[in-house]
Amino acid sequence: MNGFIEFIRTLGPARVAAMGAVAAILIGVFAFIIFRVTAPQMSTLYTDLTLEDSGAIVTQLESLGVPFELQRQGETILVPRERVARLRMQLAEDGLPTGGSMGYEIFDRSDTLGATSFVQNINHLRAMEGELSRTIVAIDRINAARVHLVIPERQLFQRDQRPPSASIVLNVRGALGQSEVRAIQHLVATAVEGLSPERVSIVDETGRLLASGVGSEDEGIVAAALQERVVAIETRLRNQIEEILNSVVGPGRARVRVAADVDFNRTTETTETFDPDGQVVRSTQTREEASSSTDNPDQVTVGNQLPNAEAGDAEGGSLDQSTSTEEIVNFEISRSTRTEVVEAGRVQRLSVAVLVDGTYEPNEDGTVVYAPRSQEALDRIAVLVRSAVGFDESRGDVVEVVNLQFARPPQADLGTDTGGLFNFTRDDLLRFAELGVLLLISILLLLFVVRPLLKRIVTPEEKEPQELVIGPDGTLIADSSGAANEPEEDEMRIEWLEEAMAEGALQANSIAKVGTMIADYPTEAVTIVRGWLDEEAA
Repeated sequence: MNGFIEFIRTLGPARVAAMGAVAAILIGVFAFIIFRVTAPQMSTLYTDLTLEDSGAIVTQLESLGVPFELQRQGETILVPRERVARLRMQLAEDGLPTGGSMGYEIFDRSDTLGATSFVQNINHLRAMEGELSRTIVAIDRINAARVHLVIPERQLFQRDQRPPSASIVLNVRGALGQSEVRAIQHLVATAVEGLSPERVSIVDETGRLLASGVGSEDEGIVAAALQERVVAIETRLRNQIEEILNSVVGPGRARVRVAADVDFNRTTETTETFDPDGQVVRSTQTREEASSSTDNPDQVTVGNQLPNAEAGDAEGGSLDQSTSTEEIVNFEISRSTRTEVVEAGRVQRLSVAVLVDGTYEPNEDGTVVYAPRSQEALDRIAVLVRSAVGFDESRGDVVEVVNLQFARPPQADLGTDTGGLFNFTRDDLLRFAELGVLLLISILLLLFVVRPLLKRIVTPEEKEPQELVIGPDGTLIADSSGAANEPEEDEMRIEWLEEAMAEGALQANSIAKVGTMIADYPTEAVTIVRGWLDEEAA
């Protein structure tokens, strides 16, 4: 301990303070490095949160004792990466995040027991709007949604009833197609009783009207729907052709374009045919009549007086008889009625253009050269294309397969990811870069800051030997180099000499006293010395 204290005294207060500062800096730097290395890697738990959801999630995380970080003014919450999945499941059990809207959990509150019917109706409307907002946000490319429902209250003895309506404001990424807009309209309409899709108005965050909600579709929307139908047909056929060609000529070595002529007229045709040969007796009606009359009057008539009259007539008798038969047969003529409804969207004509690249093979010099495909190969490709699109020559379909060299040759295969030990993710690479920067800073700090300071503190200052020249009056006038000293340096050296002379005189006095004691008590001195020797030997 005395040696350590003596060493500290030898260094002096300036060096001790410098050593303390260096030690404090080292402790702070290495503490920061250790904290950064051992700190858990934070990953995103949720992004684009509302203030209500962010506050509820933070409260839940604090109750669970989970460390977290807030970014973008509370819109993003970071938690340790290994606990992200578990925390999402736990928060989902509590209904978080809610998307900034209140759903049917509004009825879970205990203070709704004594609520009036008006408050209950308002809460029901809020719950429906919140649930619809959450459902719409679940659709891709929709960041946020606000839903407002107008459901007129049904009055007693009211004959005319106003239909409900809805208005929706969407915050989208990119642009929504008309199919997505109509899907949202039908989604909301089927969730609200009595609401028709035509009475749902939709507006995006820029104020652009996506659906008017006036009760009838605009011509522009209908035209857009028809155009989407054509695009869908062309895309489906193109994908079918490219899937086959990628297996034949290689991925990216063929270009396919399909033009479809689609008939959007809806036709209803009714045909009624009569077959005269296919007669069937429907009904038969028979009528028979018979009559007879006999008469012998005793009177003279002109007929009785005529010459050559019959004997019977001459005798005055008469007999009349008549019989008639009538038959009516009704026939049912065979008739067939055929009604054919041709829906819109029928393909009238297809035009398919296929551009195929050639082959690339190395020549004798090892240079890759282009070689066109044979006509036989092109004919086979054309047969495959016709089969894929359902080629019909009667409707005027056209399929053209052309072989031309592409502007860029196929790139060499760079290989696939080997995976395994070196399959690092983007987060892992960023972590390694952070650790490398910290290691580099630590090495530079040790080499260029700590090492020079420690070397300067520990190494004692070397003083060049000097010869002092004292004048006749006892004052210092010059050193060994003959250069005159400054007054301040002269005073410091004189003080040092005086101190050294005082210490030397004190030591000489102590040695003289010890010699006197040994001379006065030689026996005791020998005994003490022998005791010291025995202790050293032991």
